[in-house]
Amino acid sequence: MARTITSPTEAAAELARRVERAGSVVFFGGAGVSTASGIPDFRSADGLYHQHFNYPPETMLSHSFYQSHTKEFYDFYRERMICLTAKPNRAHYKLAELEEEGKLTAVVTQNIDGLHQMAGSKRVLELHGSVHRNVCRRCGATQSAEWVMATTGVPRCPECGGPIKPDVVLYEESLDEDVLMASVRAIASCDMLIIGGTSLVVYPAAGLINYFRGNDLVICNLQPTAQDSAADLVCACDIAKAFDW
Repeated sequence: MARTITSPTEAAAELARRVERAGSVVFFGGAGVSTASGIPDFRSADGLYHQHFNYPPETMLSHSFYQSHTKEFYDFYRERMICLTAKPNRAHYKLAELEEEGKLTAVVTQNIDGLHQMAGSKRVLELHGSVHRNVCRRCGATQSAEWVMATTGVPRCPECGGPIKPDVVLYEESLDEDVLMASVRAIASCDMLIIGGTSLVVYPAAGLINYFRGNDLVICNLQPTAQDSAADLVCACDIAKAFDW
């Protein structure tokens, strides 16, 4: 049975000890990593799935809704999916530090906010893309999140007038095969995997844990996950505090 720690101070001390003895570490994270930075997740009591909109969030974040209700999609995208005021928290910075030290080999993230890169992480595998890349479907020109926020209605490419689509994986779309396979290789080759801020219910991303062949699996998440019993350590506490060492 996995050891469970609920004290952030104890979790930080134990994480530091385990990382120190590990040869290589990969971090696999979800929305909970960014909640301490003020970005709402999806499934918590205050998350997007518990708020009321004209359509369900899953519908508004689908490929077919982007195609058929493009203006409404962008209204929701600007209001709920882009948060330019968010800053990295201690977890983001600690992961960047561990990469700089040569301990962390990759961050595999389901988040689209770019906070890992803002904190200094270099090898970030974005399973679901990024709001910071918005691509013209006609000429391929890329626009920033700041550019999208400065537009109204349906944004059009300033280069050719073509339609702009966020480089994020919407419902009904497949993950990028290159990013997915790079994530599989990273997880399969590390000897310590830290899973943080994810409920492990969104597939195929959640299935990546099955490729781990190392000897130390740590889950850091406020709520229980279906994989807790398979972990060597469960830190049931605030992830930013657990990485404060």
